[in-house]
Amino acid sequence: QVQLVESGGELVQPGGSLRLSCAVSEFTLDHYNIGWFRQAPGKEREGVICISSSDGTVYKADSVKGRFTISRNNAKNTVYLRMNVLNPEDTAVYYCAAEEGGWGCGLIRHSYDYWGQGTQVTVSS
Repeated sequence: QVQLVESGGELVQPGGSLRLSCAVSEFTLDHYNIGWFRQAPGKEREGVICISSSDGTVYKADSVKGRFTISRNNAKNTVYLRMNVLNPEDTAVYYCAAEEGGWGCGLIRHSYDYWGQGTQVTVSS
């Protein structure tokens, strides 16, 4: 059964950094695009950043440009989300998700078929 498991969420101070991991099983990263989404209390789930399966093309939301990066280790079947200069508005449950691979990727929720359980990131002093 396809599984995605996020880890690395924790409490961090404003201006700090954090790295989240998304470990996938029962499929390989060269066949699926991986996206990171987040959901803050009382808000809709929003797309943050994704990486394509074919050539590693990255697409990111404007709110995280210059601060968040995504990378993948195909040998470990793991995708990483590096978050820098965190601020309280980044507080949310972060989810990784998988969509059928291709050239490029997007952040449209309904195109993602598989989801992890989420990991909590809290930015607060």
